[in-house]
Amino acid sequence: MKRYTDLFVDFDDTIYDTHGNADVALDELFALYGLDEYFDDRDYFHINYWKTNNYLWDMYAQGQLDRDFLIVERFRRPLMLGRNQQGEPFLPSLELCRQMSDSFLSLCSEKSATVPDAHEVMSYLKEKGYRIHMCSNGFHEVQYKKMKASQLDVYFDTVVLSEDAGANKPSPEFFHYAFKKTSAIPATTVMIGDNYRTDIAGASGVGIDTIFFNRNPDSLTISVPSTIEIRALKDLYNIL
Repeated sequence: MKRYTDLFVDFDDTIYDTHGNADVALDELFALYGLDEYFDDRDYFHINYWKTNNYLWDMYAQGQLDRDFLIVERFRRPLMLGRNQQGEPFLPSLELCRQMSDSFLSLCSEKSATVPDAHEVMSYLKEKGYRIHMCSNGFHEVQYKKMKASQLDVYFDTVVLSEDAGANKPSPEFFHYAFKKTSAIPATTVMIGDNYRTDIAGASGVGIDTIFFNRNPDSLTISVPSTIEIRALKDLYNIL
């Protein structure tokens, strides 16, 4: 087995339960802003939020839109699908969408749920002597709060965020910045993440071995093979 010294670990939905925590925050947001006036079905709002959010984050990772556009549009677009009792459409202002985004990010940052076995596995990797570096496209002011709320901050030697790097995963610039900040080298580094495009394809493109945490194997077609594929974090016990 190849000997690694440094682990680049994605945060959202790799060790931190971003989707689950965000669903709770969306419910709280729904009540806080009285969205039941425009949506009879809360699930309808959830489904369209996630569809929009995932699409926009993919565009953001590719550098096709900026943060300000993302945080407004991921709410504006699903909100416009709402109708009041008179059948009139919800036409949210940009300012309302920004306020909702601020509220949502604040609510999310307080949530502490992690992916199953995250603490046990991260503690094991720390005890094994690996240098562990968080590599994330998440927003600066939110990621540190989520790390602290979930108590995952204690496992990381370095935090590498795209806003600091000036580039998003999967761009080579992000990983070059990560090498510089962590003093890691590709030959002894492995990237662990759940997003095939940003984590796995991105890391592979700069010569890093990869461990793909495939959480949805039935819905994902892999075009570029990763070094190793896992279905649960505890599978790392047999690899690292």
